[in-house]
Amino acid sequence: MNTPSNVMPGSPQQSQVIPPAVITATGRLYWAVRRELWEYRSIYLAPLAVAAVFLFGFLIRLIYLPAEMRAAFRVNPVQHQDLIYQPYTLAAALIMGTAFIVGIFYTLDALYGERRDRSILFWKSLPVSDLTTVLSKFTVPLIILPLLSFAIAVVTQFVMLLLSSAVLLGSGLSVGTLWARMSFFHMSLILLYHILTVHGLWYAPIYGWLLLVSAWAPRAPFMWAFLPPFVIWGVEKIAFQTSYFLAMLQYRLTGPAPSTPAAQGGNMMEMLSALTPAQFFSTPGLWGGLAVAAIFLAAAVRLRRYREPI
Repeated sequence: MNTPSNVMPGSPQQSQVIPPAVITATGRLYWAVRRELWEYRSIYLAPLAVAAVFLFGFLIRLIYLPAEMRAAFRVNPVQHQDLIYQPYTLAAALIMGTAFIVGIFYTLDALYGERRDRSILFWKSLPVSDLTTVLSKFTVPLIILPLLSFAIAVVTQFVMLLLSSAVLLGSGLSVGTLWARMSFFHMSLILLYHILTVHGLWYAPIYGWLLLVSAWAPRAPFMWAFLPPFVIWGVEKIAFQTSYFLAMLQYRLTGPAPSTPAAQGGNMMEMLSALTPAQFFSTPGLWGGLAVAAIFLAAAVRLRRYREPI
């Protein structure tokens, strides 16, 4: 480095020169993901709004909670536990479903939107590769949204548990049975496992396909994302009188079912807990889906490199 003529070598001014910071690939990915959170506030606002609406409805339902608990004591323990779990599993299902819908609309607009508003010209001028950009947008529905929905669901369920306990105490009923049958920590672990595996890894090819369409679509990415599967199903149905493609899509959307017949007919928590890690990670559909997702992402990276603003 050339030093100014008025700065002597070894002087304090020269020793204070700080070299520019080197940002690693991981650091670029981290800041790219943070940019997505800054630009797309619906990622966390939509699940929060659903949680707030559900809590409002649960407050109204608390009026009938003491009578429901007294009636629940007269049924068998299995039905009693189902009645206790029902609002909590419904809250988690609504929040997870909302996060999945947000992930669909986010991935469809992630690469299409920057071409539509021509901001792609600005982002391409920065020292961030197309691979880093696509991976950051893929990380949001694969990791960020599941973790956010899990955190919001757990907080919502804990608030529901506290409100229920306060109402039962005010009615002279014991809250010990409620807390004992809830197994809140165990329920949270099962929910975290389900969200990271099914809503994360299992849905990876869906998000990869939507990102590919977002990078390619000249107009109306929503139509281009859902029209080809509909056409393939229609052609298969007319030509061969079969529905294998539709069954494959249903299998991808619903996730792998537990192999235990009792769990398949049980409540939601029993079904989630029955899908063990050994069964999930040995499912061929998981690894096949991840391979397909990798192909979609590679195609999306290449398309972003050469696609122009709309």
